[in-house]
Amino acid sequence: MTEAQQYIKAVELIDTANSEDPNIEIVDGKEVAKELIYGQRMSAMIDAYLPDADDIAKLAVRAQHIQRWKSPRKDYPMNRKGYHLWRTNLYKFHSETAANLLQEADYDDEFIERVRLAVAKKSLKTNPDTQIVEDVAALVFLQFYMLDFYKKFSTEYDKEKWIDIIQRTWKKMSPEAHEFTLSGKIELPESLVPLIQEALE
Repeated sequence: MTEAQQYIKAVELIDTANSEDPNIEIVDGKEVAKELIYGQRMSAMIDAYLPDADDIAKLAVRAQHIQRWKSPRKDYPMNRKGYHLWRTNLYKFHSETAANLLQEADYDDEFIERVRLAVAKKSLKTNPDTQIVEDVAALVFLQFYMLDFYKKFSTEYDKEKWIDIIQRTWKKMSPEAHEFTLSGKIELPESLVPLIQEALE
């Protein structure tokens, strides 16, 4: 296969896996598998943020949440230790699932390993591939998911907690992602803009 054919096949495999998600999101009046639309939003965001990104980065962001519903948070203790254990196992699950699909698309071991490490969120500040995944995930969260997250926990978290969440998200992002956000190239939830601005001050 050519590189273009490999990429197309890999995207198809990732999307097929994510289309099995039993959780549904309504998009433009239509029901869509939650992780399928998430992957598509990640791809659209990297195209806007880094139009010259290579296929490794593009496939890593597409596969970042691959089949996430198979490792639910409720299967772990509902405390800080349980949360961190869930996240650790989740990253491993995502990275191994992505690697297996890329083998089906006939990618070589070096290519697959780079995608695997990025999806596993390894070496955030020293691995450029991982930083790209983190940047794109944060940008997608801010544009598409932060408002719903805020509504879900608005009665549980006080203002200081929300500022901390925003600042923690911001800290994971690169200076380039900061600039992209502040330049108005993503649509921030209008009702939360004052809170975001206060957090970033």
